[in-house]
Amino acid sequence: MKNVYLSNDLENNYHVVEPPSKVVVGMSGGVDSSVAAWLLKQQGYDVVGLFMKNWEDDDDSEYCSTRQDWIDVVSVADLIGIDVEAVNFAAEYKDRVFSDFLREYSAGRTPNPDVLCNAEIKFKAFLDHAMRLGADAIATGHYARVRKNDEKVELLKATDLTKDQSYFLHRLNQQQLSRVMFPLGNLNKTAVREIAEKIGLPNAKKKDSTGICFIGERPFREFLSKYLPSQPGPMKTLDGKTVGEHIGLAFYTLGQRKGIGLGGSQDGSGDPWFVAAKDLTNNTLIVVQGHQHPLLYSQTLQTQDINWISGDVPDISKTYGAKTRYRQEDASCVLNLKMDQTGLKNFGLDFKSQQWAVTPGQSAVLYLNEVCLGGGIIV
Repeated sequence: MKNVYLSNDLENNYHVVEPPSKVVVGMSGGVDSSVAAWLLKQQGYDVVGLFMKNWEDDDDSEYCSTRQDWIDVVSVADLIGIDVEAVNFAAEYKDRVFSDFLREYSAGRTPNPDVLCNAEIKFKAFLDHAMRLGADAIATGHYARVRKNDEKVELLKATDLTKDQSYFLHRLNQQQLSRVMFPLGNLNKTAVREIAEKIGLPNAKKKDSTGICFIGERPFREFLSKYLPSQPGPMKTLDGKTVGEHIGLAFYTLGQRKGIGLGGSQDGSGDPWFVAAKDLTNNTLIVVQGHQHPLLYSQTLQTQDINWISGDVPDISKTYGAKTRYRQEDASCVLNLKMDQTGLKNFGLDFKSQQWAVTPGQSAVLYLNEVCLGGGIIV
């Protein structure tokens, strides 16, 4: 691979290679990856599109068909004049991502499979495949940026903070980031849509995908019940009063309000019910009333399975920003490192203010201004 990092085009978004290098673009059929491919082609890169098929179970259903996505990819590739191929990573996805997804839910946690999918599929299996095709780099339609700082490659937030996706990319490492381009890093979504319409992309008005990639728009509980057994049990208040029955702890997440099945109020306040905790030993769901209930807030958290993008442990003397969920504004915090005989084991965060519904299984991602440093899984 070429050891060139600072090609300062695409409105000051740093690149890892220069034209006419070969760039393989992950194309999903959506407008973001389509515009990313077009931008690179306009800059003179040798662009090849790659469509990843990551899910096969009930793929012919109304919720999760990849047929239309593939048609859109082919149509876009034809319009902008690039070759495109499809590759099936369904086996890798089930082994590296979905098995972990089910294991976490079974343990009462709420995982974020998109984070693991990026680390294991989009920037590992896909990257390896692209390198075998002779690529100098890969590119995706993520809203994020990369920059070389001394001998390290940094992951930066997107210019458009409302679309920033660095949270989902925090498990990437130096080897992966050094081969990645994010052409949309300095654009907002409105500008991307305008480009798509201006050049006549057939998917210019296509609705953005939502939810977990392999679930689509289907009811989540209906999907999860196909893979995890239901184990009903009591819903109780903090004082031990039974107020209802849950269908299985795996089907609920901390801070959840909708879908609990509790109407009215026990104390006459009329405040809505929220999931506050899970008692796995007694198969009991703890619920409280009111968004401001103290049990829904915490000022500290602990993590496991950590990753520092630079490979270096951050300085604990600094104040950082952290997200405990996507789209959350950075919350001011300090870093605590947990050591054992083998070295750094995990880290904790102490926040300046109380944080709402910090959820085990989700990612705590650490930032120093615009730089994403990495993170860990909340325990």
